Amino acid sequence: MALVTMKELLSVAKDKNYAVGAFDTLEYITAEAIIRAAEKRNTPVIVMVMPMSLDDPNADAFMGYLTERCRRSSVPVALHLDHSPTYEACVKGIQYGCTSVMFDGSSLPYEENVRITKKVIEAARACGVTVEAEIGHVAGHEGNMLEGNVADPDAYTTVEEALRFYKDTDVDCLAVAIGTVHGVYKGTPKIDYERLDAIKKELPIPIVLHGGSGLGDEDYKKLVAHGINKINFYTAMTLAGAAACKQYIEETPRFQFTDVIAAGQQAEEAVVDHHIEVFGTLSVLS
Repeated sequence: MALVTMKELLSVAKDKNYAVGAFDTLEYITAEAIIRAAEKRNTPVIVMVMPMSLDDPNADAFMGYLTERCRRSSVPVALHLDHSPTYEACVKGIQYGCTSVMFDGSSLPYEENVRITKKVIEAARACGVTVEAEIGHVAGHEGNMLEGNVADPDAYTTVEEALRFYKDTDVDCLAVAIGTVHGVYKGTPKIDYERLDAIKKELPIPIVLHGGSGLGDEDYKKLVAHGINKINFYTAMTLAGAAACKQYIEETPRFQFTDVIAAGQQAEEAVVDHHIEVFGTLSVLS
């Protein structure tokens, strides 16, 4: 189909009450796993890259491949820059061809978060690029994602600040903190659905869930039913790929390096495929 903006994908998801999966990649193998799964399902997908990928010495080659692969996909794909810590990082993402960017000012004072978000929006909209921001703070992004994290209720998004932030910035979509964490979740997640319902009622834009990997299928389905339209997902996917590689090595007497890569890629693709179904993402033919 085409490389499209995230706003295009999420506006349909919001109208039809489903979520689009947003899956991170740091390299070619996982990127292919994500896009292939979406193509097999004939559903839209969001491929996310991190700012560190844009600072890599091989960023030109990787982003050149990724933007072209998204353009050649048989389904609509949005290429999203996730968790940009600065205005400059967002601009770099736009220059590399991202069709949406996230400025993450959730750890900043409110006024500074608003100021930089508005600056990013001004630059992005001049290029037809979607902007996501975050209010409240989803724990774990700044720590070791594999050791486990817990949600801090004191950092959850309030209805008042979500509405105020939207009015102050006119952002395209908003990530909120309602009980999830980035990386591995310590214990059992406790999602504040009442808070989510109240935020959803007040905001006319799509709501984004970060830290999706620690949840079960029924959690996702309930979150979608309560109005989540974009679900960020990475940790469980990459751990599945690593586990498949380890198992293949342990069980196979002789193999090539490419065999190990294929085993990991197939496992990641299966995880993406499963969650596309769980998120209720509709076929582009629907």
